[in-house]
This record gives sequence, structure tokens and C-alpha cells, in this order.
Amino acid sequence: MRNVNIAIVGMGTVGGATIRILDENAAELERKLGFKLHLRAAASLEVEARAELDTPTGKRLLTRDWREAIEHPEVDIVVEVVGGTTLAYEIQKTALGRGRPVVSANKELLGLRGAELAQLARDNKTSLHMEASAGGGIPILNALREGIAADRIEAVYGILNGTCNFILTEIEKTGAPFASILAEAQKRGYAEAKPEADVEGFDARSKLAIVANFCFGARVPTDAIYRQGITRLTPTDFAYAHRLGYTIRLIAAGARNGAQGNEGLSLYVRPVLVPESAMLAKVQGSYNAIWVKGKYGEDTLYYGRGAGKPTGVAVVSDIMSAARDLRHGSSLRAPAFGYWAPQEITKVGIEAGPRPYFLRFLVKDEVGIIAKLANIIADEKINIDAVFEEPNQDADSLAFVISVKPTSETAVSAALARMEKLTFLREPPLALPMENILAG
Repeated sequence: MRNVNIAIVGMGTVGGATIRILDENAAELERKLGFKLHLRAAASLEVEARAELDTPTGKRLLTRDWREAIEHPEVDIVVEVVGGTTLAYEIQKTALGRGRPVVSANKELLGLRGAELAQLARDNKTSLHMEASAGGGIPILNALREGIAADRIEAVYGILNGTCNFILTEIEKTGAPFASILAEAQKRGYAEAKPEADVEGFDARSKLAIVANFCFGARVPTDAIYRQGITRLTPTDFAYAHRLGYTIRLIAAGARNGAQGNEGLSLYVRPVLVPESAMLAKVQGSYNAIWVKGKYGEDTLYYGRGAGKPTGVAVVSDIMSAARDLRHGSSLRAPAFGYWAPQEITKVGIEAGPRPYFLRFLVKDEVGIIAKLANIIADEKINIDAVFEEPNQDADSLAFVISVKPTSETAVSAALARMEKLTFLREPPLALPMENILAG
């Protein structure tokens, strides 16, 4: 049986890991497939000069021209790992238009235009594969599409960005400030030189848009999902969270609203207080984890690395799936996003029923602060649970916390809007939901 030939565009971290696995693990892959995978063409602007190389599996073209790679007459499958939404879109659109399966790790593009690309794949009787786009080395999308496909997913809660999880757990362990830990993450290669996509929640939001499609059969515009980053979190926030029996994680969450789950979706990416007993609270460093709550199958948890070589494993696994489909003529066996007729949703909320909140304030100390805040809280029909103040703080920049009993996001937002006008505040109040549902 002849080789299945591959073209890859992009030879960065993920592309490089993919190439190493295809080359170094070729014999094992052949044993599993019954035929060879051969990287026939690779394109990148890092290629200095066009060349044809001899490799153990055959000739390999190296080129700077992505079109030459993906339109090579011997290529069967195209892998796009360049990132971004412009060139990557052209690559995927061109390959799918030629009827060639596409494998991608591009969460930004798939979150933004995945539905269009999936339809293009269907129109050309080919397939779109994206396992590496939403959990790195965690096979969450295949699990949702096939492993637990019979279940009705009620909610999903995930740590989907290893950079943020590394930063938060290091702040928690060391007590060092955000800027210091971010610099360490950049030094270790966990964070980019320009880290905004990670630390401001954009990366996790793109992944959630994809995961929501698989969980709920809903196409949600990425920018419709509520997003809040981690840049305002401090070691003091963790100290107060621990006093309440919680830790803090950046959570990407989706849930069906209403008792019957038929009142729309709640979707958000934001830092939340997670009970210390919860499984997600125990996820440390650059690991990712996703907890899926099903109506019939109940709880399943998926855990693993979210970047680098594990993402390369996910890409190659998708290549293997596409190659099997080609060999056996079953490219339309399952829809790209798990549903043949997903709903179009243009607006989602972040309400998830009443829940307690953690309100952190940074103030210039003066008489009557608590009374003024308490009056606003009471006006919004919110009940205070406790007030915490760490001792020996600078009176000119004092941090303290008010925890409140279960209330709505609407009430908290209304209270915060009024509080921001108070002159003793050094910065706007920070409100974090306390997600007790994560305790199981």
C-alpha cells in the first residue's frame, strides 16, 4: 500500500514537533496504520533556499512558497500550523478547495471561521481535523465527538491555557508578583514575548468557542464570549482565597441555562475561585484540564500538557485519522464539529444562577469605607458573608476582601458600577465568582 503524503505549512514550535514525530516515530506509526506517512513537502519563511532532500521515507521538498507545498501533485493531506487568521485562512481554503483533508492547530482561526471551513470541507467531500486546537495534547474533541457522543453535555469547565495556569500556580506557591512570574514564564518558553493573547484570556476564549460547538452544537462568535484576564491578580488575592478554602484559576466555562437546559448558553473565560477540594484546583504548572458534566454519563475529566510536543502528538494523531479516512473512503463519516446542524447563537450570557462572589478592594484607608461599600451592596439586595483584611498593610494602598452570599452577576455588576465612583479606591474593585459547582 502506497504512502500517504503530507504537506505542512509552518515549522515553528508545533510544526517542528509534528515533523520530529513523523520522522522519529515513523516505524511505530506504520505499524498502527498499515502504511507509511511521508512528509512530502514543508513550507516556511525560515527555509533559506528551495531544496529536495532524501529522507528515510522518500523525497522531501523544502520551500518558502506555501502554495507550492500544498498544491504539490503527490500531496494527500495538508497541515496548517502557521497561526493567525489571514494567511492560515488562505492555506486552509485553498487545500479544502482542492479536496485535500486539512489538519490544523489554529484555535484563533477555527474559533472565528471554523463553521465556514467545515462547510467548505463538506462541499468538497473532504475533512477538517482540529484536535490540537483546543487542548494541546488532551484529546478532548475526539472524546466529545466520539467517546461520549451519546451523552447530552450539560456543562464544561476547563483550564485551557497552560501559560496562565503556570503563572497563577507560581504566584500561589511563591508569593511573587504577576510581573515577576510572567518574566519567568517567558524565560522558560511558556509565554510569548507579547503575552496578551494568553494572559488577557483571548487564547482560552478561542478554544472555548470550539469546545462549545462540540459540547452544545452551537456556533458562537468568539467575541460574544465574556473574557477577563489574570493581570490584576496578586499574591494577596490568593491569601484571601485560601482563608475561604479556595484557590484561583483561569476557567473557560460553558453551561446550558434553565432547569431543562433550553434557555440558551452561559459562556465565559475569567479567573474564578475554585474550592481547594475540586479536581481543577489541583492542576499545577503548565498543565491543562477539562471537566465535562453529562446528563447521562455524568462526570469525565481530561488532563494533560497543553503545548509543545503534546500538541505535535495531537496533530499527528489527526493526520493518522485523515489518512485512514482516505484509505477507506470515509471522509464524511462524522461532521467536523460533531453536529450536522449546529445552532447559530449570536449572544451568550455569563449568568449561571446565584453564586457567592469574592470582592477585592484596594483603597487609601479612611474612616467609613466599609459602611459606604456595605450600603451599596445592601441597595443591590446582596448579603455580605464576611470581611477579610490582612494585617500590617500600607494604609495608603490597603487590600481587603468582602465575600458575599449567592447573588446574580447582574446585581454584582450594578454594585461595582456604583463603587467605581468612590474616591478612596486606588483601582476598580475586582469581582471573582466562587464556583462551588466545581467541587463536584
